Amino acid sequence: MITAETLSFLRALKKNNDKTWFDTNRKKYEAAKKNMEALVNEVIALHGKADPSIAGLTARECLFRINRDIRFAKDKSPYKTNFGASINADGRKAMTPGYYLHLEPGKSFAGGGLYQPAPADLRKVRQEIDYHPEEFRKLIEAKSFKSTFGTLDQSADVRLTRVPQGFDKESEAAPYLMYRSYIAMQPLTDELLQSPKAAKTIAANFAALQPLLDFLRRNME
Repeated sequence: MITAETLSFLRALKKNNDKTWFDTNRKKYEAAKKNMEALVNEVIALHGKADPSIAGLTARECLFRINRDIRFAKDKSPYKTNFGASINADGRKAMTPGYYLHLEPGKSFAGGGLYQPAPADLRKVRQEIDYHPEEFRKLIEAKSFKSTFGTLDQSADVRLTRVPQGFDKESEAAPYLMYRSYIAMQPLTDELLQSPKAAKTIAANFAALQPLLDFLRRNME
């Protein structure tokens, strides 16, 4: 579980996002990072039994660096004010289906999917959905998926306003082809994350997502 000290560090970093403050508080950062790693390792141990593809991963392989790439950014704040972990057998930077855990005071969430894939990979997924619309519909309307996530992310940067060229807009699959990314997320409260059931809750989240990931992975091979 996440400690109050970890959340407190991230809140303070948001107010003092500069190298001098960070260097002064580096020990607190290291403690917070270890706390996040412990949670990720626990989740991997739990869900790795159901999804062998992640069973051999460690948190160190999954966590993103806290340093921001500010070379082309208007915001020159040097640090992220969250911890992010991409739990994916292909690596944390892979553009393939995987799980994701985001830790940020008041804005934490867990889930995953296929985020901003390469055009060729997105085409493969859409084609497979077009071939098997009923199978895909059952995945995102499954009781465990709906109770955990509600539906796929409907954000404007994720979903198109029309069916992509080359597909029949009248087909049964049409509503499912209008996504640039196939992702689903569940908010996690600070209270939950600080409780002993944090890892089990996140592992259950991943279990609800796994059938969708299996479908997406299958069609990118």
